[in-house]
Amino acid sequence: MSSSAETIAPPVPAPWQPKYNPWVIAVVVALAAFMEILDTSIANVALPYMAGNLGASNDESTWVLTSYLVSNAIVLPISGWLASLFGRKRFFLLCIVLFTVSSLLCGLAPSLSLLILFRVMQGAGGGGLQPMAQAILADIFPPQKRGLAFALYGITAVMAPTVGPTLGGWITDNYTWRWIFFINLPVGVIALVLASRLVEDPPFFKRLKAGGIRIDYIGISLLALGIGALQVLLDKGQE
Repeated sequence: MSSSAETIAPPVPAPWQPKYNPWVIAVVVALAAFMEILDTSIANVALPYMAGNLGASNDESTWVLTSYLVSNAIVLPISGWLASLFGRKRFFLLCIVLFTVSSLLCGLAPSLSLLILFRVMQGAGGGGLQPMAQAILADIFPPQKRGLAFALYGITAVMAPTVGPTLGGWITDNYTWRWIFFINLPVGVIALVLASRLVEDPPFFKRLKAGGIRIDYIGISLLALGIGALQVLLDKGQE
């Protein structure tokens, strides 16, 4: 009598799904990303008003834009590493908090030097919002719905820099340039509250964090320095 060993394949685990409706989460993360993208262009038309109000020249006031773009460009490529270090949800919430608080400080800034400093902080907070929003969308949607989700997110990303100058000019003409930054406060608070309730880290991200992460401090420092210098060169090189 012969016996044959049967090989039983291990059960395939069901794909991870978020607790809440993915489309609701998508609206929340898109709202945070919209707020950040909007600030790349909303302050452009208000620079002469800022310069006059803060006693600076027009050339000096352009650092309000450059400082934001430089810090944004530095944080953006290392956002994945920072998310692995702190956890994606925690890092996303930290970015929202830093961006919102910095927006308040920008609106209250009594001098151009402090405004530039707060814009650096704002850009650092905003630098992590876009990559984290896209990473969250990629995880919460199945492959067959991912294309539609990113298409709708793309509409948000395209709309924000288009609306920015018009909205900034209207606010500056009817109120004051400081409200360009104050309008981020209610949006940031709403995004923070909803994201803290709805967004969650997938199981593989928790295992990744528990497994430990090797940190290349020299590489990260050189990357940040190089990207920052390149951004300054592109923005100020003609001078």
